[in-house]
Amino acid sequence: MNPAIATDQTQPRTRDDARLVADLLAGDEDAFTALVRREHASMVRYAELFVSTRASAEEVAQEAWMGILAGLPRFEGRCPLRCWMYGIVANRARSRGSREGRSVPLSALAEEDADDAVAPDRFFGPGSPQAGRWMRAPEPWADDLLEQAETLAVVRESIERLSGLRRQVIGLRDVEGWSAQETCSLLGITEGNQRILLHRARSRVRADLERHFAGRPPTARSQAFSSDCATYSDGGPANAPRHSIPR
Repeated sequence: MNPAIATDQTQPRTRDDARLVADLLAGDEDAFTALVRREHASMVRYAELFVSTRASAEEVAQEAWMGILAGLPRFEGRCPLRCWMYGIVANRARSRGSREGRSVPLSALAEEDADDAVAPDRFFGPGSPQAGRWMRAPEPWADDLLEQAETLAVVRESIERLSGLRRQVIGLRDVEGWSAQETCSLLGITEGNQRILLHRARSRVRADLERHFAGRPPTARSQAFSSDCATYSDGGPANAPRHSIPR
C-alpha cells in the first residue's frame, strides 16, 4: 500500500494531479496510456462490488473512462484525481447494478450481524490503552496452507459475502492498496469509521479462515493475520498489504 498521505504531502500530490490533468487535456496519449495501465484493472475490481458479473464490471470501467475524459475539463482538484475517477466508476457501477437487480439496501451499509466474526472478547476493550488489539496473538498458520488456491478462494468468498462499506473498505485497503485517507475521501467516511469498518471486515475474514483451518496442525509458522492485523488503531505502514488478499 502507498503510505498514508500526510499533511505535508498534500501539495505535491495536488501538483502531480494538476500536471497529469494538463497533459491529458493537451492530448498526451502516453500519459493516458500510463494512467489506464495503472488504474484499469483496479477500476474493474471496484466495479465488481456493485454489479453481477465480471463482464458488466468491464463495461462499467470502459464507460467510466469515457466519463473521466469528458469530465476532465471540469475537474477542480477539490479531491485527489484518483478519488474523483473512482467516484465516476462507483456512480456508473451503481446505476448498472440497479438495472441488474444488484442494489445494496441502506440497512446493509450500516451494521452486519457479528455472529460469524471473531468474538469481541478476544480483543482489548475500549477502556484499554490497547483497545482493539488482540488480547492474545492468534495462532499463526503454515505458509503452505496460506498459499494454497483453496485458501485464496476462501478469502475471496469471505470478502464477497461482506456487505456494503465493509466490503469496499477492505477491498480498497487490502486488495487495491489505497491509503486510509484516500479510502475516506472516496467513500465519504471519517477516519474513525474507516478503522472500525476495516477492523470488522478483517475480523470476519479471519473467522472464516479459522473455520477453514480448524483441526489442521500449525506447522511452518507464518504470521499472516498477525497481532496488529485487525485493530482499531490502523496506523501501520501502508507500503505493502498487511494481508495477502489476492487480487
